Amino acid sequence: MSNYANVQFGESHGKYLTIREAMGASVPSAGVACAFERQTLESLVNHSQGGPFDPGSLTEDYEVGLRISNMGGRGVFVRMRDEKGELVATREYFPDSIQAAVKQKARWIVGISLAGWDRMGWHGGIAEWWMRIRDRRAALAAFVLFMAYLALLLWGVLLTAALLGLGTTQLSSPVIEGLLWLNFGFMIWRMAMRFIFVGLAYGWAYGLGAIFRTIIANIISMMAARRAVMAYLKSLVGKPLVWDKTQHRFPQTEAGAPR
Repeated sequence: MSNYANVQFGESHGKYLTIREAMGASVPSAGVACAFERQTLESLVNHSQGGPFDPGSLTEDYEVGLRISNMGGRGVFVRMRDEKGELVATREYFPDSIQAAVKQKARWIVGISLAGWDRMGWHGGIAEWWMRIRDRRAALAAFVLFMAYLALLLWGVLLTAALLGLGTTQLSSPVIEGLLWLNFGFMIWRMAMRFIFVGLAYGWAYGLGAIFRTIIANIISMMAARRAVMAYLKSLVGKPLVWDKTQHRFPQTEAGAPR
């Protein structure tokens, strides 16, 4: 599994899903290692036209958790370890190339952040609304990331020009400086959370690597958001959304083989 996926799933399964359950919000299915009550499956079929899982959705596993919540049902996230202390989970490699990772991430953004807004709407109370806002912020967050990296690049150019005597730097106001330091503090907090949750799930070496690979993860998110937005805009003028198939790769599980 790539370190990018370690960050995504380490935080989701260690923090976000447990918080969603505690707040009473919907708990999305991750597509694997899920169990459903028979009565719940029957209710899903009765409330749809194509069965419990909508074949027209790009993220049908995510949507089914929200649909269960809309019907008044409840999802539970179970996290447990075996006698050796290892997490009981379905293990799979995330795509290890930029192109494949962007393709996978783009499908998630379209299905959850863009088309998911149209398909699932807004239901439930404040907690559910807040979590759906968090789910659907991906495209906007990627745009903010792009502007932040652009601003950092321009700041570097201006600073270099000033050092070479080609211009002067403008002094920041106390308000701007305060906001920058506050933002820096939030960034340190985010890095600490990534280190802790990825380290708890995959080991502290992976946790440390997640910090240094943040830029790579952000680049993947920005490229995926661009791909997702373009695909979604084309769907608005009649081009159907395409379900990009994931190339699944699993660790070897034979006795004595490396995991």
